[in-house]
Amino acid sequence: MTQSEKHRPPARPQDLRRRSTLAGEAAAATAEVENALSLPQDDRAAAFFDVDNTVMQGASIYHLAKGLYKRHFFSTKDIVGAVYKQAYFRFVGVEDPSHIAETRESALGFIKGHTVAELEELGEDIFDEAMAHRIWPGTRALAQMHLDQGQRVWLVTAAPIEIASTIARRLGLTGAMGTVAEREDGVYTGRLVGDLLHGPAKREAILALAEREGLDLARCSAYSDSSNDLPMLELVGHPVAINPDSELRAHARAHGWEIRDYRTGRKAARLGLLAGAVGGVVAGGVAAGLAARGRHR
Repeated sequence: MTQSEKHRPPARPQDLRRRSTLAGEAAAATAEVENALSLPQDDRAAAFFDVDNTVMQGASIYHLAKGLYKRHFFSTKDIVGAVYKQAYFRFVGVEDPSHIAETRESALGFIKGHTVAELEELGEDIFDEAMAHRIWPGTRALAQMHLDQGQRVWLVTAAPIEIASTIARRLGLTGAMGTVAEREDGVYTGRLVGDLLHGPAKREAILALAEREGLDLARCSAYSDSSNDLPMLELVGHPVAINPDSELRAHARAHGWEIRDYRTGRKAARLGLLAGAVGGVVAGGVAAGLAARGRHR
């Protein structure tokens, strides 16, 4: 990092909104409808599903990173250092704006120099080996319910669009919107288009897709486990909390939203709290570690 980068001022709110908007528009633009699907009977309504802990147990980026690690994309040293940083920031509560900006800008740095085709091919293998058996049957049934009603079903996730599209395709869904990595001539540059598809960016992605596809958002549904997705949930007429965190559960109860929890018993609830804390640290560490690897390559 250069001295100027170290002293870069924190991003202004309007800059954050611009990145979120750009990320959402890019995600919507890259979303494709699976050719195998028949024409929908209800083309004004759709359902939007978050992925991590909503459609599948755990963080998809973690399972992707683990699979890539096994394929020698980055080292243990990269991950250990990054997890330490993320744990410190999360539990001490001190975040360096320049570090946040750097991590955001190079969040997918680990794929720099690799081809889109390569990541898509590996994503298929990693889905089979680490994700397929983690799909929540209850959420999968909800998605199928919308399909049976002739509605389109989209995944909306911060995971790279390539793995998001793989998950959607393997589940027989309409398509997916995810974080878009910049590419030139089919090769990743290591930079993002806009920002991670997270929080407000998901809302922008759905707005862009709805305009393109002619959707009536008042007739649409959205599903998530996280209060971070309130911008997406509040956008549609039928928001549903799936395996919700405590903040989302409280919000859903206060607003009369439907709540579905596919975890079992108090043990699962306790494990969910622990996994949420540790998983957030690990997932953040993975992203930073992968980015670090991308810079070292």
